[in-house]
Amino acid sequence: MNRNIMLNESFDFAYEHYTQRINTVLVDELAKIAPSLLKQAMEYSLLAEGKRIRPLLVYATGQMFACELEKLDAPAAALEAIHTYSLIHDDLPAMDNDELRRGLPTCHIKFDEATAILAGDALQTYAFSLLANAPTLSDSNKIAMIKELAKASGVQGMCLGQLLDLQAERKIVSLEQLNHIHINKTGALIHAAVYLGMLAAGKTAMLYEQDLREYAYSIGLAFQIQDDILDVIGNKDIMGKNQGADQQLAKNTYTSLIGLEQSIQTSQNLYKQAIEALDRIPYNSDVLRQLADFVITRSK
Repeated sequence: MNRNIMLNESFDFAYEHYTQRINTVLVDELAKIAPSLLKQAMEYSLLAEGKRIRPLLVYATGQMFACELEKLDAPAAALEAIHTYSLIHDDLPAMDNDELRRGLPTCHIKFDEATAILAGDALQTYAFSLLANAPTLSDSNKIAMIKELAKASGVQGMCLGQLLDLQAERKIVSLEQLNHIHINKTGALIHAAVYLGMLAAGKTAMLYEQDLREYAYSIGLAFQIQDDILDVIGNKDIMGKNQGADQQLAKNTYTSLIGLEQSIQTSQNLYKQAIEALDRIPYNSDVLRQLADFVITRSK
């Protein structure tokens, strides 16, 4: 688990090894927490089988610039902790009121609503403690990463996007407004994943900050569009969550606003923009390219 994954190897190989690595990191870090019901709820949601897209983006971005995996573990784990906290809270009765997540009963169904809220709260602060205590990161890197993750997950990012999404339910919004919702709700953490990988890689990676931001922006929106497409045509057993949930809540989606075919075309256009951004970076970006392809072709 300590060796670097060469980026010219197959995507399936890289995906498997990065996924195994982040799962091992999460298990090892959680093992340091004293047993409690709260820890059980955190583990239940954090270790459930997921796509691990955000940690994969951290690893793939950093390794494109030959960053050691050990420097990428803490930011990768922090991104997954924040993402999982958001899923726990999104599923609550006051939010999306879902009963299935990652193929399992949602946290508040498995435990209870209060425990789920606290598990989400604990995972949020846990993410920042992972960064603050990372032995492989410099103090300046820790500060920069904490600032970026706080911005992406809070009032200037994910939380804002979630509120805007709730406010837009049963209302008609424009495409520009829908983009604004999801640039924050979904895109902000995806952008943060790429950015934290870049920060860990150092000065060489920072030279391509604008290109990496454009890549992250494009796949962030494409990820949400594919979610909306799957909400219409996806398979519940493959997705691990209920199909049609957005329709039942009268949420604004790309498929409801511009139709299924146009949503697919928009996703393809965003994929093209992401690849064009990577073309401007003279390093092996195979895994990031294939991650972009995975985002728009995934079935869950």
